[in-house]
Amino acid sequence: MTAPVTRRLILAATLAVAATASLPALAGKPPVFTKNGAAASGYDVVAYFTEGHPVSGSADHTAEYEGATWRFSSAANRDAFIADPAKYAPQYGGYCAYAVSQGYTAGTVPEAWRIVDDKLYLNYSKGVQKRWEANRSAFIIDADSNWPKVLK
Repeated sequence: MTAPVTRRLILAATLAVAATASLPALAGKPPVFTKNGAAASGYDVVAYFTEGHPVSGSADHTAEYEGATWRFSSAANRDAFIADPAKYAPQYGGYCAYAVSQGYTAGTVPEAWRIVDDKLYLNYSKGVQKRWEANRSAFIIDADSNWPKVLK
């Protein structure tokens, strides 16, 4: 081979190795489940505590936490979240609590939620939530044990 061809092959091989070396870091799931670019599917996580039901957040009231954008229905709720995000952020990064208890992750819907011991838990669906509720305490223990290993 000629020198220019050899150099191009070496450069191509080097770039391929460099690109694949970063793949394991990209392979893991993000620490927060997002849908449509927002954590908690764009719902106001503070409202679960203060209003007792899901409330859509607004692009006018956002905060960044754990690498995700969180939306809130009011500036007051956004400020409460900023002051203590761990108090309001759903457990397991907003992934389905039942799925995490089983060793995997799944998305969630805003309507399948529960506050247990002042912590917000979300589930994949109302049907999955019923299954989770049947043995909630044990599933929480299992999910706590699996989190954050399930992100890998």
